[in-house]
Amino acid sequence: MKKTRKLQAQETKKHIYLTALKLFETQGFDQVTVDEIVQKSKSSKGAFYGHFSSKYDIFLEKFKEIDHFYEEFITTLPTNLCFKEKVISLIDAQMKYLKDDLGMDLMRSVYKSGLIENDENFFSYSERELYKILHSFIQKAIKDGELSVQINVQQTVIYISRCMRGSLYDWLVFGRDFDLLQESKDFIAIFLDGLLFKKGISIKETR
Repeated sequence: MKKTRKLQAQETKKHIYLTALKLFETQGFDQVTVDEIVQKSKSSKGAFYGHFSSKYDIFLEKFKEIDHFYEEFITTLPTNLCFKEKVISLIDAQMKYLKDDLGMDLMRSVYKSGLIENDENFFSYSERELYKILHSFIQKAIKDGELSVQINVQQTVIYISRCMRGSLYDWLVFGRDFDLLQESKDFIAIFLDGLLFKKGISIKETR
């Protein structure tokens, strides 16, 4: 059966995408050019730019896969964990995924791209799955009495995600000697302990 144009276009896009990711993995993102992606994928520049505006678009598409990872992760999380345990479990899984599946080179490029102002900045997009999960964790913690009802939920989501980005940034700055998994857990634990301590004081003061 003859393939439709739409199906052929989808297959071409996928082939270019997978070829580029392989090149990024073996040579490093900054070392790979669009010309090389076109050559290795046996496509044309017209086909490449018909699907991607630049090679950055390719790793951004890969980066967006993490939202699917978050959706899968939340289904495996034990229901009896407290707020702090849930957040630390999320961060631990997140950092393992970013470190092992995306890698330092791609993440460095993600941060570079994130500094460019545009309407589709993935760091500030509030509808990302990560932010939704954190929001649900905080709402549940308030309902269960772990956090104060006076807490600003959206602001707390921003603070927790800032801790995540800060740990990732330090990993990119200090290199492979920086223990991303341990450092990120230690850092967020300090912040979470502060939140829980505030709740403890508010309870004590109302007695």
